[in-house]
Amino acid sequence: MPKVTVFNVSGAQVGEVELNDSVFGIEPNVHVLHDAVVMQRASLRQGTHKVKGRSEVRGGGRKPWKQKGTGRARQGSIRSPQWVGGGVVFGPTPRSYAFKLPKKVRRLAIKSALSAKVIDNDIIVLDQLSFETPKTKEFAAILNNLKVERKALIVASSYDDKVALSARNLPGVKFVAADGINVLDVLTYDKLIITKEAVQKVEEVLA
Repeated sequence: MPKVTVFNVSGAQVGEVELNDSVFGIEPNVHVLHDAVVMQRASLRQGTHKVKGRSEVRGGGRKPWKQKGTGRARQGSIRSPQWVGGGVVFGPTPRSYAFKLPKKVRRLAIKSALSAKVIDNDIIVLDQLSFETPKTKEFAAILNNLKVERKALIVASSYDDKVALSARNLPGVKFVAADGINVLDVLTYDKLIITKEAVQKVEEVLA
């Protein structure tokens, strides 16, 4: 089992924790990670793009000129696609881009993402994380103590308003609960900072 050092909010080492091999110690599956990221990004798309077809454009009900005798090409409407101001052919219409992957594939993807963080030494385990009152300055000090200079994903065992509010205004920092951890966030942020309780909760669900 991979062993990771446990830190406190002051940046001091306070012990070690053994991570579950089946969650944090597998060989990352790059193909599955790609599929999971595509799925999440697709589900984030609004899909509200819309253009008007020839039946939706205002006007064009009357035939612009008679069929024969003018020397010009025959036309049935000034809102045909070849006219300026006409309808658009095969344009985008509202749709949902969301699709689903099998449950086992999704589980393998999050395990692969977490294992990749362990392999790259980009995971930091905290003994605990709590605030009496929301303080962005205190949260920034914790990141400084842990020597985190890049984008960081903070994961706690449960959602804490005080922690969320403290992290909200820090650029490149996102806070989620253990049950909200996902592949896109883990891969997007350079550092994964997770509490000891959150590690246990993640292992209970994924092991």
